[in-house]
Amino acid sequence: MTSNWAAFTTAEPDLAKTVETRFALHTHHVLATLRKDGSPRTSGLEVRFLDGEFWLGMMPGSLKARDLLRDPRFALQANPGEGTAMGGGDVRISGRALLVGDPAVIARYTGQVEVPDPDDFHLFRTELTEVTRTYIEDDTYLVAQVWKPGEAVRTMKRS
Repeated sequence: MTSNWAAFTTAEPDLAKTVETRFALHTHHVLATLRKDGSPRTSGLEVRFLDGEFWLGMMPGSLKARDLLRDPRFALQANPGEGTAMGGGDVRISGRALLVGDPAVIARYTGQVEVPDPDDFHLFRTELTEVTRTYIEDDTYLVAQVWKPGEAVRTMKRS
């Protein structure tokens, strides 16, 4: 089962706000894709939350774009920043990235986001399969919150 960003924010508004805030702290994040041989590849990437969607944009022909065109599964981790104090915790989004071909959707996106060449880039709309937040509570517990489409957030604590 998959879901878009709007469905996630409706289902879990507090966690969605935390995730968006965490991603907004830095421009570049770490995208994991699958190479042709099935091994993982990590790449830097900027992301956008617009119009109820979580968007991935990238240069045409880039290795990460080629990976996603071949196998749409991805995981994206918010940049942890410097040091060890990850304000808001560590957040990750997993799902499928689907290439957008509709010129009207691309025009609406490029009308809101500066793109080096609006006629020459790959835009992917995402379908979410999991959103995870991990953080330290009271300097005692490691807390993991995991959301999957159609399910409530599951919270686990370890000391």
